[in-house]
Amino acid sequence: MKTMFRIPSTTAATMLLVAGVTLTMAVPEAVNGQTRFLRQPSVSAAEIAFVHANDIWVVDRDGGDARRLTSADGAETEPSFSPDGRWIAFTGEYGGNQDVYLVEASGGQPKRLTWHPSADVVQGWTPEGDILFRSGREAVPTRLWTFYTVATEGGLPVRSRLHQAYQGELSDDGAYYAYQEIQLWDPGWRNYRGGQAQPIRVVATESLDLEHPSWEGERHLDPTWMDGNVYYMSERDWASNVWSYDPATGSDRQLTFHADFDVMSLDAGHGVVVYEQAGYLHELDPATGATRQLEIRAAGDQNWARARWEDVPATQLTNPRLSPTGQRAVFEHRGDIFTVPVDEGSWRNLTRTPGVADRAPVWSPDGSQVAWFNDASGEYQLVIADQLGRDQRTISMSEPSFYFQPRWSPDGSKLAFTDTHYRVLVMDVASGGVQHVDTDRYAHPERTMNPVWSPDSRFIAYARRLDTQLRVIIAYDTETGERHQLTDGMADAITPVWDASGDYLYFLASTNYGLNTGWLDMTSYDRPVTRALYVAVLDADGTSPFLPVSDEEADDPVDGEGDEDVTVTIDMAGIAGRIVPAPNLPMRDYTGLLPAPSGHVFVTESVPNEPGVTVHRYSLEDREPTEYATGVATATVSDDRSTILHRSGSTWRATATGGSPPSGSDGRLSLGDVRVRVEPTEEWAQMLRDGWRFMRDFLYVDNQHGAPWDDVWDWYSAWLPDVEHRSDFNHLLDMLSGEIAVGHSYVRGGDYPELTNPRTGLLGADLATIDGAYRIERIYSGESWNPDLQGPLAHPGLGVSEGDYIVAIDGHELRVPTNPFELLEGTAGRPVTLSVSDTPTGSVSRDVVIEPVASEGQLRSWAWIEGNRQKVHDMSDGRLAYVYLPNTGQGGYTYFNRMYFAQQDRQGAVIDERNNGGGSAADYIVDVMARELTGYFNSRAGDRKPWTQPMAGLFGPKVMIINERAGSGGDLMPYLFRFREVGPLVGTTTWGGLVGTWDTPPLIDGGRFVAPRGGFFDVDGEWAVEADGVAPDIEVMNAPREVAAGRDPQLEAAVAEALRLLETEAVEFMPEPPPPVRYRRPGGR
Repeated sequence: MKTMFRIPSTTAATMLLVAGVTLTMAVPEAVNGQTRFLRQPSVSAAEIAFVHANDIWVVDRDGGDARRLTSADGAETEPSFSPDGRWIAFTGEYGGNQDVYLVEASGGQPKRLTWHPSADVVQGWTPEGDILFRSGREAVPTRLWTFYTVATEGGLPVRSRLHQAYQGELSDDGAYYAYQEIQLWDPGWRNYRGGQAQPIRVVATESLDLEHPSWEGERHLDPTWMDGNVYYMSERDWASNVWSYDPATGSDRQLTFHADFDVMSLDAGHGVVVYEQAGYLHELDPATGATRQLEIRAAGDQNWARARWEDVPATQLTNPRLSPTGQRAVFEHRGDIFTVPVDEGSWRNLTRTPGVADRAPVWSPDGSQVAWFNDASGEYQLVIADQLGRDQRTISMSEPSFYFQPRWSPDGSKLAFTDTHYRVLVMDVASGGVQHVDTDRYAHPERTMNPVWSPDSRFIAYARRLDTQLRVIIAYDTETGERHQLTDGMADAITPVWDASGDYLYFLASTNYGLNTGWLDMTSYDRPVTRALYVAVLDADGTSPFLPVSDEEADDPVDGEGDEDVTVTIDMAGIAGRIVPAPNLPMRDYTGLLPAPSGHVFVTESVPNEPGVTVHRYSLEDREPTEYATGVATATVSDDRSTILHRSGSTWRATATGGSPPSGSDGRLSLGDVRVRVEPTEEWAQMLRDGWRFMRDFLYVDNQHGAPWDDVWDWYSAWLPDVEHRSDFNHLLDMLSGEIAVGHSYVRGGDYPELTNPRTGLLGADLATIDGAYRIERIYSGESWNPDLQGPLAHPGLGVSEGDYIVAIDGHELRVPTNPFELLEGTAGRPVTLSVSDTPTGSVSRDVVIEPVASEGQLRSWAWIEGNRQKVHDMSDGRLAYVYLPNTGQGGYTYFNRMYFAQQDRQGAVIDERNNGGGSAADYIVDVMARELTGYFNSRAGDRKPWTQPMAGLFGPKVMIINERAGSGGDLMPYLFRFREVGPLVGTTTWGGLVGTWDTPPLIDGGRFVAPRGGFFDVDGEWAVEADGVAPDIEVMNAPREVAAGRDPQLEAAVAEALRLLETEAVEFMPEPPPPVRYRRPGGR
């Protein structure tokens, strides 16, 4: 069977052969000045509104020249025409927050309608003329967002009865909602069939009865109504296309058949569907199935695409290095290489190459040259230039890759560095030849296999992981090719540093690293690591620097020190006996070493509850450390070891390594006038190429999941000339990476306009309008045992109660339609006076001083958690524990330890991991839950209730609740729960995003792009969970009608199953047996 579709004469095409099917992939090109990246259309009888470059534009229904309706620094998105076409509601960031705005379709000053600090996102209109929007202002874990309405005059929005809704609309008669219930964690993930791939919901507004179109496991997205039919996007045929659903007949049908680029958004009205596909807007006639691409030109000044000069923040200078004698510092910033004088002179941009990523600079030992990696050729190569950036020589690398941590040998003849694949490489500078020295054992997120040169340029030392995941110190001989393992692997050894004399090699080692080898496992939490400083005496004839000393008169006084060339000798015989610990440096959490003058080494220490690290200078002669600097974020030492460059906060200093600890303004670098010229269009082209390369080089498998990766570059790079905003670029990169069909391929951040946070305060309360006044319906307290959480209105003795009315805020009267959050703007974290009254008239009121909070999220979440715990207690007559796990990171670890052991006297447990955001592998949690009772120790107190063995444990049946927004580590935890046969799973299928994310380099403008680095396969050697999720044993969905009635069907089903299991699996604890009689004597006495 051949898939065919019409290729417009104005497009280029790429032919692919996939499983015997010829697929012609259209590569769109700009046509007749048409504009691409036209998104989120809304259609009226005469016009179409859409988003381009984060602004809203309007064009005639037949296309043509569009006019820009908005132009603020922030994003204006989700336009929606009023039914009569006179007004456009949209989501705007004018105030630094996403709120609902209203503007005339002909243009004018937008009117703000919502003020809550939660994101308020426009969805459409109601038949009554109110604006429908989504908000998470009252979110709890299983009800993250829902729809609200707000009148065009403003006022307090009204919440819908839907417990959770993310994107959708009301039908024209208001009888039905059609909506997508959840936000997708990874919207760009193509061919996805995990737990978040769900059908759209069609729900009656009165009865809340639920129905949906036919569904085969694909995603349904962005539903809209027209003439009683729902139009939506479906990925059933492995591409996103427009489908329709008729609730009256229950029939659905596919209306478009695009096979190249997905349909990304749509709207319907006035007889047509307008949708976004291949970057353009198309019009579909549902009656005939005819489609046409609209020719639209959105011409205007795109300020965020213009070249501009920007100050360089000190904290964004990366990869610092010093010149050999510490006269200048070299940094990387935004793809350029800068040098800065330590004292006199001015900064210098060596590269000035917009559209090229220049990375990882390093100064040559004689100070005449600087080397770095850049991608001007399309792949990263090594560049060597003089210290002004001139006379550049490019050395091609034989294998495309990304490169880290270049270091010159002291004689300047070689460079050592590592690459994407955790290999140590040594380059001969003269010939450009590269020697592969070694490869780390694992693709670990902490790259510690960083080579350092011996003073004589013969050896490189580095820390390499063994199969045990402990590290050993390796010294590699570049002359003979021999690899010497200096430590035995019985301690975790890291960060080797050579003494300037060449006699010693310093390193740190830990013997309690233990469970930290399981860096992904939660069992590595709260496992403090301490390290000691060790000194390896390299020559068999050498002596320990820590021999006992006695002051005596020298027989042969020596005048001064020699200046002979250093020669390093490593005698492997007996090396273990020549590794000695440094005295008077107690074992602590030391994290690294830095070179220092001969007989000295810098030791960095992570100090609890302190920012950065503390730097100590250790002296072999004094056998004592000296605290040199605190709060250090990064540091490096010049080749002659005379100067250390370090940053604390936003202050960079270059200070003498042998001098007194710096203080005041000692050694501060003057960086206030460093500037960079930013050319966004050039950067976007470079970053798209980086993203494409990162997926090729860093992805956890080397086949790009079968995607024709070179062709993918051709398809999407053709869009680059039309990118006019960072939001366009993120959209483009997300589409490119989506071709991999993998989870966690996030595109986030980057150079967006800086917006001012309005710091709107919240009261920690639910409000309702009664007789034109605002009544407090519920006050959130923060519950018990949360010392950092307190509801603003819940303080004892404050004098505010549920049922009171707020009649004024800081002296400003509060009455409908004034929005209370408008008066709370700018109040977060500072005292505010509320006037409260027992009556809506406020005739008698009292003033109280409160401090609004910036977020109510934790207040509402803990109220939900405690409410669930009480429900489980009541439904089980106190027999079951309830434990909520929000993630598998530090928060989930804390919640588990807090809630599980406080209820370990229960007979069983309900473990709720709904909306678990992942983090680590929750082996600790599952191990504890899988514990079996093995015995008792008696306790001679009171009624002699014995201790169990293990003493900490809950031994009865356990049931876990899962849902589609439990993913990553939240996928793995129920997988482990089932694998260990702890108990059944209740709820809905999890996300199915089980890959590890680490190690992907940042994009040059600071944005983040993720190429997943580790995939999970099972004990049978099959890839598992990713793209599928973990299915429940008992499937239960929380339907709108039941939840609106105050129920939680998933929680109820879990309790019912746990109680059923208690009938046969309850653990009966044994009482203490009668005391044993063990006294014996011969003769039976």
